[in-house]
Amino acid sequence: MSLTGERKGRLVVFEGIDGTGKSTHIGHLRKYLEGKGLEVVQSFEPTRGRWGRMLRDSAVTGRLSADEEVALFLKDRREHVKTLIAPALARGAWVLLDRYYLSMMAYQGARGIDPQAIRAANEEFAPVPDAVVWLDIPVSVALERIGNRGERDAFETEEGLAACRSVFASVHAPWMLRVEADAGEEEVAARVRRSLAARFPDVIEA
Repeated sequence: MSLTGERKGRLVVFEGIDGTGKSTHIGHLRKYLEGKGLEVVQSFEPTRGRWGRMLRDSAVTGRLSADEEVALFLKDRREHVKTLIAPALARGAWVLLDRYYLSMMAYQGARGIDPQAIRAANEEFAPVPDAVVWLDIPVSVALERIGNRGERDAFETEEGLAACRSVFASVHAPWMLRVEADAGEEEVAARVRRSLAARFPDVIEA
């Protein structure tokens, strides 16, 4: 069950390896949509709920096993869908997420879990996105940006990020929008807008 038939709103997810500027560009899109009088609900995963906090803590204290990570992400996402995502979509809001189950496919897939099995498990209960903005940058650029903001966490190794990027590149769907993000903020924002305008021409102008 994807809940696609029940939604009135739109689910737009920003994905990419660390350091791509997801939060910045979600902020630009939120401002644009709210300027058109639309309700926007902004969130992120993992959440700051019980299960999400355990995942966030593990990035600093030491990664859990791949199976433990998968179990926690599914619990966190089920709660997120039930309490925030599905109700917002049902009432017609635009839901903007910083990471969703494609990140799980990438990061846990990089640890040996089958990305397609992860996708199938999530799509049994989680709404399929209307659009995924995949902000793509070279791993070398990501590492430079991560380094500039402080110490890396356990998820941010060169080998791991390269494996994650390859999983994102393997996803082919009409809603998967690759945007080259190795440019200035204004230029990347314009690229994001053009990609979304092609997906939602009745709402977003290029």
